[in-house]
Amino acid sequence: MAEVTSMNNCSKDGGAIEAVTKNDCNINGTGKDIIKVTVKKANVKDPEIFSCLLQPASSDSDLDSIGVRRFLLARKAESGVHRRLDWRCNGKGYVAYRNYIRRPRNWENSQIPSYPSTPGNSGQWMLTSSPLSHLSEVESWSSSKDLRSGALASNHRTSFSSSISDSDRPRGQGVEPAYSFVGMHCIFDQCKSAVTVLKFGHMSSDLLAYGASDGTLTVCNVSDPPTVINQLQGHSKDVTDFDFSSNNQYIASSSADKTVRVWELSKGLCIRVIYGVSPQLCIRFHPVNNNFLSVGNANKEITVFNFSTGRVIAKSIFDSEVTSMGHDHTGHLIFCGDAQGCIYSVTMDSRTGALSRSHRYRSSSKQKFPITTVQYRSFSLLAGGPVLLTCTKDGSLSFFSVALEVQGYLTLRCSLKLTPRIHSIRASFCPLLSLNKGEYIVAGSEDSNVYFYDLTRPKHTCVNKLQGHRFPVLVVAWNHGENFLASADLYGVVIVWKRAKTS
Repeated sequence: MAEVTSMNNCSKDGGAIEAVTKNDCNINGTGKDIIKVTVKKANVKDPEIFSCLLQPASSDSDLDSIGVRRFLLARKAESGVHRRLDWRCNGKGYVAYRNYIRRPRNWENSQIPSYPSTPGNSGQWMLTSSPLSHLSEVESWSSSKDLRSGALASNHRTSFSSSISDSDRPRGQGVEPAYSFVGMHCIFDQCKSAVTVLKFGHMSSDLLAYGASDGTLTVCNVSDPPTVINQLQGHSKDVTDFDFSSNNQYIASSSADKTVRVWELSKGLCIRVIYGVSPQLCIRFHPVNNNFLSVGNANKEITVFNFSTGRVIAKSIFDSEVTSMGHDHTGHLIFCGDAQGCIYSVTMDSRTGALSRSHRYRSSSKQKFPITTVQYRSFSLLAGGPVLLTCTKDGSLSFFSVALEVQGYLTLRCSLKLTPRIHSIRASFCPLLSLNKGEYIVAGSEDSNVYFYDLTRPKHTCVNKLQGHRFPVLVVAWNHGENFLASADLYGVVIVWKRAKTS
């Protein structure tokens, strides 16, 4: 009988993981492998390593692979902590961090000299003719085909679908001018829990706010120098959604604690609390009449409140929990999604706040998943008019043309099936480019990357991706100037990416 024992430190307090492998070569004439992973000391305080040790076992996996996987995950988590600390302490940006984690084994003997960098730039590396010169390339993957070749004519109601994997590497490594980034502009890591919603202010390029699962709302300014303006505390459970007023003076937030809160940003105070009977799941100010506040809840209804008094103005009942919502630019239509994957067009009177259901789009899929994103855009190159983007919890992106003259009737133009996911991940439209470009969508993923998709391509839809997070990316948002993209992950880290200038 042979016995091999290996030790690995897992915490600063001396906690260790002991992996013991015993190979009995003569048990009733057959060989038998036994792998056992135990925690040697009980004072392991690193939650990441502890979660690695408690990875659930699938029904079709054997004990040997489970033990090895847990052991390797624990070592990987510890290594990631040290890498990130080193990256931040050196003040380098996104490209420098990417180069560091992809460095070859002989990095110390053949290191490339670099220019001085600050947290606001990308840590550019000096060009060289050495074999390591590939490390200086900006992370901007795109398809080798020109985007114009995949564009569809806007006067055809063509519909197609595609199914891809988040980890599918975009073909080619040419720089995509449309959505290339110079690096990380700034990072906010004050939040200690998952960021559930992230938005820039209306008509604002610098005002950023994000809500978290611990009930806090954080308001930041991303201009130089980036600062945290306020941390609004009042909700006792997850912040499910929030919205800025048109003048960015107020924020209305909804929460799983069954309340709606209105905050005055200049003072950082909660000026009104509206109590409900079920979790409040989505919220929007009326784009024209900011005195109307529409809230969707788990009680299968949308309620319109008077912002000034907090009184209920109107209600509309639906078939399931209202999980997401969005207005058109005129305020006459509300588009909402429910927990069964249905999308509703609801007309709203801008003077009285009265609601009336107009149309319902029901997915043909047998399995029903909640709608996590409903986003309206007043013009699209693909549809030649207003469009609607929806995203479901299972990773299905749908792109609809909107007939405003028929009270918001929806026609499915194309769809994209991403890798099935566990968390509620939201997607967003990308800024419009030019008349000869495609229709782009940006979304987070559970492999910790931010992906860009071109909906006009039936194949090779992913055109770019950003790497920098260590945990699943849940939400993304563009600012009004379209020069910053913000993304947030499961552990509360918010990264603001600076977009490269294009001619």
